[in-house]
Amino acid sequence: MTFGEQPAYLRVAGDLRKKIVDGSLPPHTRLPSQARIREQYGVSDTVALEARKVLMAEGLVEGRSGSGTYVRERPVPRRIARSGYRPASGATPFRQEQAESAVRGTWESKSERTEAGPLVAGRLHIAEGDPVMCTRYVFRETTDAMMISTSWEPLAVTGRTPVMLPEEGPLGGMGVVERMAAIDVVVDNMTEDVGARPGLAEELLTLGGVPGHVVIDIRRTYYASGRPVETADVVIPADRYRLSYHLPVR
Repeated sequence: MTFGEQPAYLRVAGDLRKKIVDGSLPPHTRLPSQARIREQYGVSDTVALEARKVLMAEGLVEGRSGSGTYVRERPVPRRIARSGYRPASGATPFRQEQAESAVRGTWESKSERTEAGPLVAGRLHIAEGDPVMCTRYVFRETTDAMMISTSWEPLAVTGRTPVMLPEEGPLGGMGVVERMAAIDVVVDNMTEDVGARPGLAEELLTLGGVPGHVVIDIRRTYYASGRPVETADVVIPADRYRLSYHLPVR
């Protein structure tokens, strides 16, 4: 297989990226100006501008109003557990991980009864407009938001039961498996579809990112004998966290 020569803007971006990665351009250093890039690499203004855009899209540099473009601090990604086992405490994986971590996390949540839209209805195998309990979470590490989660549970399953509100009642704050077991619904498997995409403006506002930052997008669904009993969208900043899966081998 042969590869054609890279476009000039990618070659320039690649050389600048190498300097950022090897520390020649350390964090908080101002990136060479467009004119300097043009002179140093013998390229046009358009090529210099496109190279800077590539680095910005990759999250390696950031613009500061009235000041220029600077190399971003690159945090060491922290592990977030996505496990296939049930914690002995019955807590959700996030709560279990935080209990064992030197960095203690907090969360806030809000639940409201609503109607299932077409996408949620499809994931829960219910009719569009059927009642669901929607719960929105923001999980924080110290004061920084680390994860946003929005879950939906069909009220045909949980309505008028002690677990109708996920964060209230005798099992408030417990995992989906434990809460469902309390109403004789046995969760026996789950699926997670994991992808990446640019974060939405409101997501990045909460997570502390800037336009263009990439987020990890997880779509999770719990099942009981083939019937979906909860589905959720989980959003995590891709530059600060890695997903770590612990799955049983059968």
